[in-house]
Amino acid sequence: MSHWTDAHCHLQDRFFSDDQVGASAQAALARAYESGVDRVVVIGTDATTSREALAIADLAGPVEIYATVGLHPHEATHDIAPILALARAGHPRLVGIGECGFDYFYEHSPRSAQSEAFRLQIALAQELDLALVVHARDAFDDLWDVFASEGVPSRTVIHCFTGTAQDAQRCLELGCDISFSGIVTFKNADSLREAAKLVPLDRLHVETDSPFLAPVPHRGRANEPAMVSVVGEYLAALRGEEVVTLRDATSANSARLFNLPAR
Repeated sequence: MSHWTDAHCHLQDRFFSDDQVGASAQAALARAYESGVDRVVVIGTDATTSREALAIADLAGPVEIYATVGLHPHEATHDIAPILALARAGHPRLVGIGECGFDYFYEHSPRSAQSEAFRLQIALAQELDLALVVHARDAFDDLWDVFASEGVPSRTVIHCFTGTAQDAQRCLELGCDISFSGIVTFKNADSLREAAKLVPLDRLHVETDSPFLAPVPHRGRANEPAMVSVVGEYLAALRGEEVVTLRDATSANSARLFNLPAR
């Protein structure tokens, strides 16, 4: 039987303290498994959350857990050396670099710092042959510029896509996969829904980005991997596909993207 994969979640992020992370993550993962999720990728955003992501990936249970290490654009002024060291040290469940990229909506870090951190992480993903997990918000022109100069790793995903159909088409032309979160269910997301319709099924991923962005009808609650099926079922209806078809395809796509074991 196939299950859902949550291609991007933050089980360690912000609301879990260090001494609670294992128990809290395990509870969320148990609920995820009950909801038909059997694989998750826990994403690092700085040195601390990257270490926590790797620790969560070591938890035993019915859900397969994988991790990335990265420096989010919000944190781009921080020292990237710990991220480089974590990645190069290796871990059996380390499958990606990021999330990294640009965020010009909040712009918590200078654009120059975001660019430098992004370029270093592109190089790291290429060096280690790991997937690149990209955060791009209100910054697609600069994203194209950096990809033009640094290259696009062969396994790259634009996570929590928020661009237009034209932005999605450009991402696809560059070889990127595209992942959708609960935002696609929001009332004001018409342009995003148009983008979601044009992504080929073999380039599509679903994610929660938990604890953020709970999908309708759960807005206002903390998000968690158990809700990834809500995103997937909504996308299937939007695209005119069977839920099982989209579930199996997105899970296979995430397995390919992150080079996960065959099953």
